[in-house]
Amino acid sequence: MLLSVYSEAPAHCIVTDIMMGDLDGFGFADRVRTIDPAVAIVFMTACPTTANAVDSVRRYGGLDYLEKPLDETRLLAAVDEGVAWSRHQRSINARTAALSIRERQVFDLLVQGHSNKAVADLLGLSPKTVEDHRAAIVAKTGTNGLAQLIALTR
Repeated sequence: MLLSVYSEAPAHCIVTDIMMGDLDGFGFADRVRTIDPAVAIVFMTACPTTANAVDSVRRYGGLDYLEKPLDETRLLAAVDEGVAWSRHQRSINARTAALSIRERQVFDLLVQGHSNKAVADLLGLSPKTVEDHRAAIVAKTGTNGLAQLIALTR
């Protein structure tokens, strides 16, 4: 099974059926996401339901939900989009991997649009400490400021 060898051969995009044997596509998605949160998942099914379509995206982070018989053009477009998304996520992860836990907290709040003062209040820090963390974040991610930090996450 893919899960047993995944760490040695990670993928950018996985296409999985919702209805499988012992492990359904949603259970598979949960397990693969614990190993690799940056992999794109495209779900497919021969028995589409609105509930499964919504769950595939909202609960299981699926990129697309395709009905069988598959439209080859749509499948290839979904895989292309998945590979691009995954590469972008891996790039973000690589650029933010060196952040300390506190820097990551500051980063997450800054890119959500919070001011330095708001971040300081939320984390119980002084504004000067937030400024110091912000400078370290910019240096470690190779960005030139808040706009590039936000763009990094988009």
